[in-house]
Amino acid sequence: MNKIILIGNGDVGSSYSFALVSQGLGNEVGIIDLDRKKVAGDVMDLQHGLAFVGPKSVYEATYQDCSDADLVVITAGAAQKPNETRLDLIKKNTLIIKDIVKQVMASGFHGIFLMATNPVDVLTHYVKEITGFPSNKVIGSGTSLDTARLRNAIGDKIGVDPRDVQVYVLGEHGDTQFPVWSHAYIGGLDLKEWIQAHPELTRRDLDVIATDVKNAAYDIIDAKGSTHYGIAISLARITRAILYDEQAVLPVSVHLNGEYGSQDVCVGSTAIINKDGIKEVIEIPLDEQEMSLMKHSIMTIKDMQLHS
Repeated sequence: MNKIILIGNGDVGSSYSFALVSQGLGNEVGIIDLDRKKVAGDVMDLQHGLAFVGPKSVYEATYQDCSDADLVVITAGAAQKPNETRLDLIKKNTLIIKDIVKQVMASGFHGIFLMATNPVDVLTHYVKEITGFPSNKVIGSGTSLDTARLRNAIGDKIGVDPRDVQVYVLGEHGDTQFPVWSHAYIGGLDLKEWIQAHPELTRRDLDVIATDVKNAAYDIIDAKGSTHYGIAISLARITRAILYDEQAVLPVSVHLNGEYGSQDVCVGSTAIINKDGIKEVIEIPLDEQEMSLMKHSIMTIKDMQLHS
């Protein structure tokens, strides 16, 4: 049936529902938000485009509609303000998510949770803990957007389609994220081989790009108040992998069970995504520096968990 319930109709949520409709994802898209007037307006607006994208049901949903949903996507929560880190959001958003998840579970929901609310790694772990769901059925958007930003920036720098830049950002979706340069490929060449053949690109250039990617959210928030288009497209990509059973490898927030020497924490890592959620967490063999960065990122997230 491909039924999706979106909870949270702010900038991210409304952008995500638009991405779903425009990409033809989901047969049913139900939207829940405290601001029912805005939901009604968005539903009407989205319905006006259905003649161009095929049959679909878009409607204002209730929590009872979650009972037979395949996917519940949570974007609700306090927005990140200028000069506020994702970590500052934890107290406010933990309370919001607890109330939402309680109502979802009361419906009898047994599908997959996809989390986008920040700090996403902490809240993904929190949802798993309070629901008791298996780790494959609670997924966070993780570093999917950060990876897309990095690939786009590198592709723009060297004049290559970003889809042909194979590099991942791992760790926290936040200030301790890091690129895995040791397993980066461009057009079949590993990063060292590409730099040797194209000396106009240097490791310093890449480090500057990585820093810009890490700070991109702050720049966008300063410019227009929130980031929402990029994350909405990232969520739609994860949604497609689940609904179409793609077995796609994506960098998402996953629950570690010994990977990277850690457990009982959610962190951005590559994973195989299919109709059951996370089929397998892929542990990339990191070099010494990258492993140190991953450990630091994991400890940062665990410290946040203590305050959730």
